[in-house]
Amino acid sequence: MTRVMESRPQTTHDRPVVATLGQRPAEPLIFEKSSPGQQAVDLPPLDVPTSTIPQELLGAPVALPEVGQHDLVVHYTRLSHRNYSVDTNFYPLGSCTMKYNPRINEWAAGLSGFARLHPLQDDAQIQGALRLLYETRCFLQEIAGLDEVSLQPAAGAHGEYTALKVIGAYFKDHGQPERRVVLAPDTAHGTNLASCTMCGSEVVGVRTVEGLTDLDDLRRVIDEHGPEKIAAFMITNPNTAGLFDPRIGEAAEIVHAAGGMLYLDGANMNAILGKTRPGDFGADAMHFNTHKTFSTPHGCGGPGAGPIAVCKKLSPYLPLPQVMMAADGSFYFDRDRPKSIGKVRSFWGQFGVFVRTWAYISACGPEGLRNVAEKSVLAANYLAARLRDVFEMPYFDPARRRFCAHEFVTVPRRLLEKGVTLNDIAKRMIDYGVHPPTMHWPVQDCLMIEPTDTESKRTLDQFVEVMRAIAVEIDHDPGLLAQAPLEAPVRRADEVAAARAPVLVWEE
Repeated sequence: MTRVMESRPQTTHDRPVVATLGQRPAEPLIFEKSSPGQQAVDLPPLDVPTSTIPQELLGAPVALPEVGQHDLVVHYTRLSHRNYSVDTNFYPLGSCTMKYNPRINEWAAGLSGFARLHPLQDDAQIQGALRLLYETRCFLQEIAGLDEVSLQPAAGAHGEYTALKVIGAYFKDHGQPERRVVLAPDTAHGTNLASCTMCGSEVVGVRTVEGLTDLDDLRRVIDEHGPEKIAAFMITNPNTAGLFDPRIGEAAEIVHAAGGMLYLDGANMNAILGKTRPGDFGADAMHFNTHKTFSTPHGCGGPGAGPIAVCKKLSPYLPLPQVMMAADGSFYFDRDRPKSIGKVRSFWGQFGVFVRTWAYISACGPEGLRNVAEKSVLAANYLAARLRDVFEMPYFDPARRRFCAHEFVTVPRRLLEKGVTLNDIAKRMIDYGVHPPTMHWPVQDCLMIEPTDTESKRTLDQFVEVMRAIAVEIDHDPGLLAQAPLEAPVRRADEVAAARAPVLVWEE
């Protein structure tokens, strides 16, 4: 976090020169608006005995800002208007699927019967909530084409970790603790590698060719490390290059022949909902990112959810407790699973997130979920087709019938040869009201662009105009972009200094 210093108003004979809206500096910090004696909240009378804190436990007084309620609301409302969000801007953040969250989801999650529950209430008192959790996991089981789902993991990476622990427990239970090698393509999400390391596994890379897994290299790596040591092959499909691997079934057969498991990183399920199911093409386990696929909130590390789906032989090892339906139609938590890896988070999962997930899946239905996939793929291919003459695309080639799935990668070499950097292009996009996409991954000097299924054609056309306008600017005045963003509330920050010497506290 960096502190952007704003200049004080100039004065003429001690009279401030009032700036126009266009000249006004960035919003001052709340500390700079402080006025002694002002307060935003009136607390009710104390209804418990007072107690004195020992002096040795007290630190120095905390200099909190003092502002009135109206000033406080104005300040944070103004700041909120400066944020990028899916409610205010186009957010084509490749591989992260930042799509619109329907308001009915928020209404449902806010219902008092859900929002005011306590996680330790008796099962008999929360039958509606348990039914929602049970139906949600059944929805996800059907979508995944697998046998059982755990809702406990609190994020996609947490789901990876949990599934790897489940796979490890299975092999240990079957007398194969030496299976600790996890394979991953060289385009894998970084969380895949981190999750493996946290589980004590050795990660081995598998080469990709033109964005797809090299099956010969997969066979070579398995032979080189010994089939008896292979635990799993972690793969994202569609992958981070925006491509669906048509040989995923063959890859699954190769891994299964070695005795390992196929783990699917479900980050890109947006592209295949209702079209194909991971279990049908050989996946043994997978996770969902509910914010990517089922329109739940995401940001600042949460709230989130990363439920995992597994095949039948892995089910006994899932986290406990598991929500179940009894023979009489009531619902309960099953806590009697002796082979379970145990709990992986407090309570039962991110309940409010699953209310939204249930609402979204129920509203879409099977046909609506297929529509999500079709619109995701159509939108990405539309943008790629309209931009490919200006922004080179290594994996998109209609002449060879190589189309993208939900996202595409561009490596704009011709524009970069003009002397601009990829960062310059990204910063200039901010001036046009577009959030910069993912950069430099899965290949160097690339932009990974994902329009999602929720953007209109009008928005997509405007984005094409923005990117073409930036290309024209680079051709005529590449130096312009070196200063971008030119019109944002905060100009380009010193990112190196921000990373190495962040200013995290207010000092007068």
